[in-house]
Amino acid sequence: MINNPPVDVLIKQLGSEDAPVSRYCLCVVASKRARQIIEQHMANPRSNEVLKELAVASREIAEGKIKCVKD
Repeated sequence: MINNPPVDVLIKQLGSEDAPVSRYCLCVVASKRARQIIEQHMANPRSNEVLKELAVASREIAEGKIKCVKD
């Protein structure tokens, strides 16, 4: 479970006042970003680096670096 940043903050950051996103959308966006982080880490491994991909993805969403685009 993600505690920091809170899930409510992440949902507000991804959506807008007009069209809020669901928890499912948040889960999909965060998991896709976490997979990208894993692939980047596998391509360029650093020694002794502990990487929590989902935590990094959630921080990026909270900072506004990641947006939800609906097809």
